[in-house]
Amino acid sequence: MRAAERSRISWSARLAAVLASPRVPIAAIAALHLAAAIALYRTEYGYFAETLALLIWGFLNFVLLMVLRRPALSATVSLMTISVLIAMSQFKFGIMEMTATFLDVLIIDADMLTFLLAITPELRLALLIGAAALIPVTVLLWRFDPFRVPPRWSATGAAVCLTGVVALSTAVPEQPWEPFEGVNHVSNFTRSAVLTLSELSVHGWLESAKAAGHPVPMVGEPCPPGPKRPHIILLLDESSFDITAAPGIKVPDGYRDHFRSFDGKARSLVMESTGGPTWYAEYNVLTGLSVRSYGRFMFNVTRIAADRVERGLPLALKRCGYRTFSHYPAYGAFLSARRFQTTAGIDQFFDLKDMGAPNDLQPDSFYYDFARQLIAREHAAGPLFAFVYVTVNHFPWNWQFRPDLTPGWTGAGNSTEVDEYIRRQTMSVRDYADFLARLKTDFPGEAFLVARFGDHQPALSSKILEPGLDPKGRASRIMNYDARYFATYYAIDTVNFAAVDLSSALDTLDAPYLPLVIQEAAGVPLDASFAEQKKILNRCHGLFYLCAGGAEARRFNRLLIEAGLIKGL
Repeated sequence: MRAAERSRISWSARLAAVLASPRVPIAAIAALHLAAAIALYRTEYGYFAETLALLIWGFLNFVLLMVLRRPALSATVSLMTISVLIAMSQFKFGIMEMTATFLDVLIIDADMLTFLLAITPELRLALLIGAAALIPVTVLLWRFDPFRVPPRWSATGAAVCLTGVVALSTAVPEQPWEPFEGVNHVSNFTRSAVLTLSELSVHGWLESAKAAGHPVPMVGEPCPPGPKRPHIILLLDESSFDITAAPGIKVPDGYRDHFRSFDGKARSLVMESTGGPTWYAEYNVLTGLSVRSYGRFMFNVTRIAADRVERGLPLALKRCGYRTFSHYPAYGAFLSARRFQTTAGIDQFFDLKDMGAPNDLQPDSFYYDFARQLIAREHAAGPLFAFVYVTVNHFPWNWQFRPDLTPGWTGAGNSTEVDEYIRRQTMSVRDYADFLARLKTDFPGEAFLVARFGDHQPALSSKILEPGLDPKGRASRIMNYDARYFATYYAIDTVNFAAVDLSSALDTLDAPYLPLVIQEAAGVPLDASFAEQKKILNRCHGLFYLCAGGAEARRFNRLLIEAGLIKGL
């Protein structure tokens, strides 16, 4: 036998002997548990979070041991599970400033994966490499792990850990602000699972309640014929509100004029978010409903409502012959925006890629130009509805965006962020005025109703509305829905058109009523569901979800469910 062959046989024999020794798998199992402890120690803060995370680690191991019986393989899969959870939670926080919750798993869909792959194409390669590496590792551990744990022991361990997890998560439930802190990825995910399953078992996805008396029909007759109706443009003015609501803010002359309608009135729109989630406003103004009816699930409202909520402004307008369009300044898969808006009645959805925008922060003129091109192509075929986003006011404001567009600009002496915010608002004012002028000159024979609104206050507003308030006091104001922190504006303008009816355009209005105001101002006959919602507006004087302690909103949701306009919730 040649020396090389003898060497290979000798090496193989030594390797087999090493693997046969119980010391190797014991060391490997210890290393896996140590790696998990280190990962949890680095991402969990406080004894409570660390204890809960360790209980989850134990629960995962015991459950897998019940099936696999091999401690090395069980520890490996458990380590991979928590590592992926931590990595995905950190990834989500980097994009949305919110860590992963159980809802991300409960309502996972193809849109979510599409969005992740669109913004991080390298993720596809990482997933393929991970899957390819997992198979041989699993086979190796299955063959060479000599230990077997009796299922009875594993079941007992799993039961003990699960009892501890549920007890701790119930005693200290996850608070709404905790996912925005960017820490405690495993423990917060676990607490969100316990709270979510509890909420679903008690309340379901959507709050609803039957009312006394006979149900009101929600499906009406076809749209009656009438005079030529105007094109309707709904402008979502990102993060915009009248900053003079904060004391001591210096603004340019005529600053407040931008927030007035054609009739000279300044009107306030009370939103359901502050400082961030634009998709709350999207749900409000497209469906005419409240995100607060979803309780703790409202952060995922568009994902939940996609394919389920078939009621709202676009559908009501389609009933009267409108063609409907949306110009969305992000990827259409983000929070299932495309599917949600299509369900709500949008015929053609253009996202950031469709519009050729390199990113979501563009001068408002970019989106106005795209809207004018759409109108030029489509106006001859009948009335159209366009939901247009303008984004120049989007955060951050700690740097100057396109200073070339405001040559000679000097701040008014506020903080750097506030002055930059105001500078961008002046850009918005100029671009909007130019847009109205171009509509008038480019389409002299066409009538337009333009409704615009601020989707939420900017994140900086909470620091300046009550400067003397400490962070805990500000958090309390927001948690209790103090209107000062949620009020923006809405305004109505016309081109070659006289508004038909502004009786519902109250000085202060909750956001879900805006679709009703738009239809009446345009002279579009209300369908049965909006006619019923107008009765609520009149009874509640502009309040929606808060009216009668939520009873009106719950009753209205039930009517829509019974009419088949809300499904599966």
